[in-house]
Parts: sequence; structure tokens; C-alpha cells
Amino acid sequence: MIARTGALSDNSGIPSSAKTRARVVAGTAASSAQTDVRLGRIVQLLMSYPTVVISGTKLAQEIGSTRSEVWRLVQQLRTLGVEIAGHPSSGYQLTAVPDLLLPDMLQPLVRNSIFNEPIHHYYRAGSTNTLALEAAAAGAPEGSVFLAEQQTAGRGRGNNQWQSAESTGIYCSVILRPALPPADVLVLSLAAGLAVQAAVREVDSRVLPDLKWPNDLLIQGKKFCGILTEMSAEATRVRYIVVGIGINVNQPHFAGELSGTATSLRLTTGTEWSRIEVCAALLKSLDREYRNLLVNAEAREDILRRFEDGSSSARGRRVQVEENGGFEGVTEGLDPRGFLRVRTREGLRVVYSGTVRMKTSG
Repeated sequence: MIARTGALSDNSGIPSSAKTRARVVAGTAASSAQTDVRLGRIVQLLMSYPTVVISGTKLAQEIGSTRSEVWRLVQQLRTLGVEIAGHPSSGYQLTAVPDLLLPDMLQPLVRNSIFNEPIHHYYRAGSTNTLALEAAAAGAPEGSVFLAEQQTAGRGRGNNQWQSAESTGIYCSVILRPALPPADVLVLSLAAGLAVQAAVREVDSRVLPDLKWPNDLLIQGKKFCGILTEMSAEATRVRYIVVGIGINVNQPHFAGELSGTATSLRLTTGTEWSRIEVCAALLKSLDREYRNLLVNAEAREDILRRFEDGSSSARGRRVQVEENGGFEGVTEGLDPRGFLRVRTREGLRVVYSGTVRMKTSG
């Protein structure tokens, strides 16, 4: 989905409460506190010496703090699920590599991309897209990344919420400042879908994500990823774009109605995935797609072609479109701007917005 100033796509349509936009933003700001960077430094130090017990004094010297503060930070890491043995008198040792999206762990993996820094991490945030939009409006640089272990007000299409279970998915928003006209933003959003698809294939080539126009990715017909693109623009130029990507990675199950429509990479493969590995692959893949779009004159046509090739529903699929009163038809690919074409009984129509639902028959 693309919005001019403000819509991550909903996680299989979870209805939101009837809060106003202002209240949502206010709640997001109040519940979002950036993670203490010293947590990542402690984890990195412990990972650097996995077979050694490191004293609290040594850790305190390395992070420029005190032993008592190190103890407090270690306790905080334990509440985040990081397995650390020891106590102040004996020292500390990491007993399992944590799967937290901490900047110190992610940055070495994306060093050569535009998303190397700054990377902002939140244990709990209202919405990473809201945080990124506020930062972009305040002048944050291109390539800024916002990650949360959990979202309390993840926003989606049609006033829906994205279900953001703690430390099981990837909830990521990035700031871009492309020299592009607003009309090209849809193509960028489609390129983000291709980036997710490529990232998953890079981690496990057996998984075949299916692209659903314009902002969802499915596995075996169930949704595991939603993309939300928001921008601030003038008539002829984009000021900034925020691309929000939500990926269900290690959710073990989905309750209620979601069990029939949502899935995760873990449910698909039966194995736990490294969120750090998936997130790094995602940012590197998105970096490649973005750079190519900016410098390659043929990139637009290539993105549209690859999107059609990677989607089982872009051509020859009967759909119900909830737009302008609703209509049915058969998809006929994308037009040169990236909008979906649907052949109806009355002729060819172009879908500019609205929900596109797959028809199983008829």
C-alpha cells in the first residue's frame, strides 16, 4: 500500500480499535524507547570470547560504565531472552547466541549497503513506520533503519493492525530519499516485494514466496509478509519515503481466523530461522533493488516483469476487487506504472487501490 503521508500492511486483517490517527501517533511515541546501545556492546563482547568468563570489571571498562550498571544491563538482557550465565562476583558468559536484531549484531552484516547506519532498535515500539516518518520529517538521513522486537500499534491498510508478536518476526522500516517523481513510488514498493522474495530464497532456496499485488507475500496461499510504503511528496518530487516491512519468521502458530490465512517461515519449513540472517539478507536485497532503480534506465520495466514472473496471481487469475463499488475479472498483468490490469465483462480495468481477493472458482 502507498500513502502520501500516512498506511505496514495488515497481518491478515486484524481489526483495529476505533482510535483516531492522532491518538495512535501519540501512543506510539509514548511506548517507544530506543534500546540502550550498551546492550548490544555487551552481547558483542560476550560473543567475541564464547569460551571465556568475562569479569564485570572488564565489561564495565569496555562499555565505559560501572560493575553495578553492567549487572543491571545483564539483567535486562536476560529479560529479553539472552542466555547469560554468571553473576557480578564470578563474571559472565554467553550460553546461547541471541536472536535479537541489535545494531551491533546487524551492522557488520550490512556494512556495504546504504542501511549500514544509523540502525535504531526498540525492544517495544508503537509502530516502526510512525517512528521512521517522524524521524524523516525531522531530517533523518537516507538509509536510516528502525527495528522493533515488538510493535504495540503496528499500522496497516484499511485501519487494520499488524500482529507483532515479541521477537518472532521482523518489524522494519527504512527511510529513502530518492530523486524520483511520486508516480514511481509504486514501482519502488513492488521492488521491495522482490527484495523480500529474494532474501527468503537466499536464506533457504526451498522456500518459494509468492507475490500478491501490491504489497503482500504468500507461501502456499497464506500471508507471511506485508509491505507498507508511505511518502511525503510535492507535485513533482518525493521528499522522503518510508518502506515498512513486516515478516512472520518464527511464529509457532496463529490463533483463530488467522490460522487459515497467515503463516510464518518456521511453520512453512518446520525449523527455526535466524532473524538476524533474514533481516541482513532483506536489507542487502533492498539495497540492490533501490540502487538499481536509481541508476538503471531499464530497471522499471525489469521490476514489473520480475514481479509478474514471481506472482501466481498477476496474470490469468480470477479476482474480486473491492474498489469503486467492487467488480470481478481476470488479471492481465501490470500496466507501465505498476497498477494491476483486470479484464472484466465490460472491458479492461486498472486497479489503482482497494483490496484484491483471489476467487477460487467462477
